[in-house]
Amino acid sequence: MSLGRAASLILAKELRIELRSRELVSTTLVFVLLVLVLFSFTFDPTTAESHRFGPGLLWLGILFAGSLMLQPSFVREKVNDTLSALRMAPIDPFAVLLGKLAANALFLFLVELILLPIFVALYNLPILPILARLLLVLSLGTIGLATTGTVFSAIAAHARLRELLLPLLLFPVVAPLLIASTEATVSLFSPQPQLDPVWLVFLVAFDAVFLTAAWVFGEYLFEE
Repeated sequence: MSLGRAASLILAKELRIELRSRELVSTTLVFVLLVLVLFSFTFDPTTAESHRFGPGLLWLGILFAGSLMLQPSFVREKVNDTLSALRMAPIDPFAVLLGKLAANALFLFLVELILLPIFVALYNLPILPILARLLLVLSLGTIGLATTGTVFSAIAAHARLRELLLPLLLFPVVAPLLIASTEATVSLFSPQPQLDPVWLVFLVAFDAVFLTAAWVFGEYLFEE
């Protein structure tokens, strides 16, 4: 079976599970929405403060969303020993990782699309003139977060303290990604919006490096 076919089957499985349970997206959405609302009431930001602090709060909420959504990615495969069956299946191990990565990225991006109008309303930020560029930054940041989070979720799934191990592994690695995403978003919300090419190149490079690493070392991630 080809890599694309196998990955699409894994992706379809993840989508069916979420459509039936509706656990990840709904739970994450409520939690991140609560965080953004609490921040808005705590800071009571003016227009200048919203342009300065808003992007950081947005990406902090996305990080929280990612940490919640990525944790069960491989843990639920161990309930009925499904992960062992996936390892024995005649498919490339990277296909399993790629299918789950695509599902995690889709779920996370869906949460972001729902939260974005609420974020704009709470912090009174203009979005229509920069919408296309902002979605580009969100997409690149989401791919990077989903890639690293899926990889570390596969590693942490075999640990006894997996709930604690994933954030410990994930947060230091995605710190540069979050900084670049925040800086790129700040430049978009500046008085003269522009997308800094330095941060854009960094995001593309980050995604490419970790996707390549996941492809090269994918077969070792499922070892006990």
